[in-house]
Amino acid sequence: MPIFEFTCDDCATGRKFSVLIGVVADPAPPVCPRCGSTNVRKCVSRFARVRSEDSRLDDLADAADRLDENDPKAIRSFMKEMASGMDGEVSTDELEAMLDEAESGGDDDAGGDAAAADEE
Repeated sequence: MPIFEFTCDDCATGRKFSVLIGVVADPAPPVCPRCGSTNVRKCVSRFARVRSEDSRLDDLADAADRLDENDPKAIRSFMKEMASGMDGEVSTDELEAMLDEAESGGDDDAGGDAAAADEE
């Protein structure tokens, strides 16, 4: 059964909501979960396709072969693509923090500890 996305014309939020639509002759109109209105519009949304892990890894390997190692924007984009293929193992916020730290040259605290250990 397909899942469709809708927005409610009566709600001020304009948030999207999803509805599982069965294949029947006369389906009930979708109802906004926030206000209960049936004054909703169907949105054009992305679709998902099921892929094997091997297929995803092959695509990432192909992208890595074409990667310009001297372009920080390309590296950042590739890392985001890799993270999105990890099924939520790394959150977007965690990835952004790691990438920002890497761009700034690493964690300042770690360098300070190493310098203090060298002085002893």
